[in-house]
Amino acid sequence: MEIMHEALTAHIYAIYLFIIIMLFNFYSVISVDDFMKLARRLKFMTPLYHLTNAVIMYSGAIIAAYAHSFSLKVILMIPASIFLMVIEIKRYKKMRVIKSSDENLQNEFRAYAKKIYKIELAVLVAVFLLVRVM
Repeated sequence: MEIMHEALTAHIYAIYLFIIIMLFNFYSVISVDDFMKLARRLKFMTPLYHLTNAVIMYSGAIIAAYAHSFSLKVILMIPASIFLMVIEIKRYKKMRVIKSSDENLQNEFRAYAKKIYKIELAVLVAVFLLVRVM
């Protein structure tokens, strides 16, 4: 039973860390004026984002397997995690090709990144609320 408790604890802390990373990235997109500084910051945070998402998926899989539960909650969480991973990869790919001299693309990226982080936070809130209701 202790492995279940540890997996659940890791899962919950990873979710909190994941939300903190999302909020930090969103705050960075809003507050950092220099695009190159923003790009370096987001480039540094991207592996942490994916690591915490992987920990969430792995610990969730352990919890579901241990509980012998493949419920609607689990079915909802799997595509949500994959969606968050894919949308963040798309954001990163769009950011990495922007040059320091192309201000038009930089402004387009900022608007795109704000929208991406709002979507990511909305997905997490929706999953949280739906899991609480089920």
